Amino acid sequence: MANMNWAGKRVVILGLARQGMALARYFAGQGARVAVSDAKPADKLAAELAGLSDWPIDFVLGGHPPTLLDSADLLCLSGGVPADVPPAQEARRRGLPVTNDSQIFLDAAPCPVVGITGSAGKTTTTALVGRILKAEGGRMKDESQPSSFITHPSVWVGGNIGNPLIADLPQMEAGDLAVMELSSFQLEIMTTSPHIAGVLNITPNHLDRHGTMAAYIEAKSHVVRYQRPGDIAVLGWGDDNARKLADAAPGLVWWFSSRGDVPLGTLVRDGDIFLRDGRREQKVGPVSHIKLRGAHNVLNVLAACALAGAAGAPPDVMRGVFSSFDGVAHRLEFVREVNGVKWYNDSIATAPERVTAALHSFSEPLVLLAGGRDKKLPWDELMVLARQRVRKLVVFGEAADLIAEAAEAENMKVESRRYKMAPKFLEVVKCATLAEAVQEAGELARPGDVVLLSPGCTSYDAYKDFVERGEKFREMVIAL
Repeated sequence: MANMNWAGKRVVILGLARQGMALARYFAGQGARVAVSDAKPADKLAAELAGLSDWPIDFVLGGHPPTLLDSADLLCLSGGVPADVPPAQEARRRGLPVTNDSQIFLDAAPCPVVGITGSAGKTTTTALVGRILKAEGGRMKDESQPSSFITHPSVWVGGNIGNPLIADLPQMEAGDLAVMELSSFQLEIMTTSPHIAGVLNITPNHLDRHGTMAAYIEAKSHVVRYQRPGDIAVLGWGDDNARKLADAAPGLVWWFSSRGDVPLGTLVRDGDIFLRDGRREQKVGPVSHIKLRGAHNVLNVLAACALAGAAGAPPDVMRGVFSSFDGVAHRLEFVREVNGVKWYNDSIATAPERVTAALHSFSEPLVLLAGGRDKKLPWDELMVLARQRVRKLVVFGEAADLIAEAAEAENMKVESRRYKMAPKFLEVVKCATLAEAVQEAGELARPGDVVLLSPGCTSYDAYKDFVERGEKFREMVIAL
């Protein structure tokens, strides 16, 4: 579908969320006949409808009628819409292409694209890569002169990180560079890969959507599977599932590793980060200069340096960015200190594994806020760590009972063992809502504690996404 003329074509878009709105504007601007369908009724979509009121778009709301695909040339799915919804199944039966904003963008982008995915860390890594390339002016290697650089006027950062890059496509030029976060939801139906593709890690996540781990891994693999021989895949050396994708990558493979040697990419030796690009090894800077908390963020920095290095950025610029970069909103974000208690917002942690990484980032006593809507992921390993590291566990939302049961199961395991001293049990407090959990945590916390919102669940039981949840949490803490 690359460079296709959409004028006069009928495009149907399922889902009136951020990606669906960006797609609607893009196709309407291309002269297509656009219809947007959402299962929600009009009174639940007032803001979205107002945002598209200036465009010639038809709306089919409150459901997806059988006639929706009549005379359609293309069906596009917004990010939250499963690939197997009935309209998508019917479209495939009719032979209609089914795609999304990321596929359309990659097919039409006039400039090189760096794409980044992973079960954890992709938002931080995408932000870091974007910051490095912007600091460098987007300099990219000129393949005819390996030691020289050419300047890119603009570096665009978006995708699953917040703003769909399809919205910026009309302003992009051939000399630009795009950095794109990609989720498994987007990748599962994509058949185009970015020029430089990073896979940070692949651990159990979104099994409520993909069903099996094999299906989840297959979706992630699409970020490298459709690359060309001249493209570069950057893979996490220490993650088995990411490392195995080297066999699916048609082009050059780079690595990032905090433990062990790699032929190409980034590695750590004697406390310093080094970059190997196939011509030479260069020192990037000390690991101790990384401003972000936690061992997982060391890996994120290594990945960002490898990806930016593959795009031509020099080590001194990488070092300057990671030594000053203090994170992205809703990812271990410091909110404020109240009466000697520090409050952190980690709303982006929507899986137990991410909560584990967050707990490892603190040495202070912790009051942990966890809850929301469960993703059918295991909680037992997190509870082992939480029993050791968390002073109080405050659970909330739909998953409150489930998390409390997992904590109780861990306590029962401990109680059944013999100890010379009394074992430490995980103390759990249940709340109905995040607002109640914040108030409860405020009463439980003592000077020197950290109160950490790291939910381990999605926000969909109460908020539209993790961003809204994090913003509400921030407001609640500021109001304390």
